Amino acid sequence: MTKFFSKFAKDESGAVTVDWVVLAGAVVALAIGVVATVESGLDTASDNVVVQLGNAVSSTAGETGSDSTLK
Repeated sequence: MTKFFSKFAKDESGAVTVDWVVLAGAVVALAIGVVATVESGLDTASDNVVVQLGNAVSSTAGETGSDSTLK
C-alpha cells in the first residue's frame, strides 16, 4: 500500500490538466468581471440618453407651442 502512495505522489501526469483548469477558471472570472463592468457602464449611459432625450423633447415642445406628445 505504501508503494502505491509513493508512486501516486511522484506521478505528474495530471499536472497539466490542473494547470489548464486553473487557467480556464481565471479566464472565466476575468470575463465575469468585464461583463459586470460593461453592464454597469451601459446602464449609466442609457439612463443619460433617456434624460437627454426627455429634455430635448420638453424644450422643443415648449418652443413650438405644441403639446409634448410624440406622433
